[in-house]
Amino acid sequence: MPDSPASAPVRALWSLLADVVVVIAFAAIGRASHDETLDLAGLAATTWPFLAALVAGWAAVLAWRAPDRPVRTGVPLWAITLVGGMLLRVAAGQGTAVPFLIVAAVFLLLTLVGWRLVVVAVLRSRRGIHSPE
Repeated sequence: MPDSPASAPVRALWSLLADVVVVIAFAAIGRASHDETLDLAGLAATTWPFLAALVAGWAAVLAWRAPDRPVRTGVPLWAITLVGGMLLRVAAGQGTAVPFLIVAAVFLLLTLVGWRLVVVAVLRSRRGIHSPE
């Protein structure tokens, strides 16, 4: 989707913010579902591996160039955030049980790729474009 040069950095910033919110929501929902506290320290301990992996993913895929593209950006960000987050959890001595891995994979896929699919669909419907990405 073409951008004016001035709007590209704003779109990238909003996209990064959306991804960060997704990762924080993932950690908060997970902690709440296990009756763990949602204090800042606990939330930070759960969130940091995935946020670090997300930032690495943004750099690896140059996400700011096409921040709202589901396939070009969303899928690689999902994979890097999931795998990197799990590896950092292992390095930090945190758990990576199979059910957690499955829930993380599904939640992060649905959200990191999902919000991008919604954006593309809305923008295409507004522009009258009905072709796939």
